[in-house]
Amino acid sequence: MAVGILIWICIFVAGLIVLLKSSDFFTGAAEKIGLKLGIPSFVVGVTIVAIGTSLPELISSIFAVTNGASEIVIGNVVGSNIANILLVLGVVAIVSKKIETHYEILKVDLPIFFASALYILITCFDGEFNYIEGIIGLIGVIVYLIYAASSAKKNDNKSKQKKELKGINKELIKEGISPQLLILLISGFFIFIGAKYTIDSVIQISEMLNIGKELIAISAVAIGTSLPELFVGYSAAKKGNAGMAFGNVLGSNIFNSFGVLGVASLFGVLTIPSSIIMFSLPVMIGASLLYFFMTQDKQLTLWEGAILLLLYVLYIGKIFTLF
Repeated sequence: MAVGILIWICIFVAGLIVLLKSSDFFTGAAEKIGLKLGIPSFVVGVTIVAIGTSLPELISSIFAVTNGASEIVIGNVVGSNIANILLVLGVVAIVSKKIETHYEILKVDLPIFFASALYILITCFDGEFNYIEGIIGLIGVIVYLIYAASSAKKNDNKSKQKKELKGINKELIKEGISPQLLILLISGFFIFIGAKYTIDSVIQISEMLNIGKELIAISAVAIGTSLPELFVGYSAAKKGNAGMAFGNVLGSNIFNSFGVLGVASLFGVLTIPSSIIMFSLPVMIGASLLYFFMTQDKQLTLWEGAILLLLYVLYIGKIFTLF
């Protein structure tokens, strides 16, 4: 049995790596194709790039529902949202000593962010999440996309954008659009394979260890699918642009809450385990409140980051009753 668990753990890690790396290639190729076709950079940014960071959660959630393990979906979404706030922001704040942003997020972005967290609490509190609730979430995504696009357009430096597009288009003209289409197709296939084996391994491991699938989803899967946000934030911090982590976490959580749950619910009713309703959902609301208040001054200090990271360690410890 021990050998079997070890094999499935290796499959889980391999599947997750394939899923994450393929999503990265897919997003990059889609972004270049969008720019090549003349789609403005701000539209590409708030659609392809933003949705791309939630692609691992989205595809793995669809596979979970179709495999009769819909409890993985809510575990993945809630766990990723908690990890994005406590783990990602905590690590980035510690690495960069301080996170600052000059982007105006107080008037619209933060309220939508917190509304998305409340949306999960309200819709999942009865233990089920159906397609009607999912459609409401998808409307929420569309509303946020329209706002983000109009806001980005308003604040965009037009001359800089034209110069950027001109440079990118010249590069694409040289290499042609065909290589990007090929990358899109190949990476799409590997996203499918990575998601399938990630979910299959979660189901097998949970059955062998006799623990809830949602526990693995809310911890291992959630941390794994939050790695893109962590890598982006860490890389940005090293380059002196740690403020990017604020927007990355905010956008990712909104897409997870509205979009991932919304799309997954179109494939079947989602089951919400009582353990998530009683513990993880309140923790997510608390983490969202922390984010809401900590970003009022548009900065996050090293010590605040350390507190966030400590809270995440405490959360994981409580899930597995380590202390």
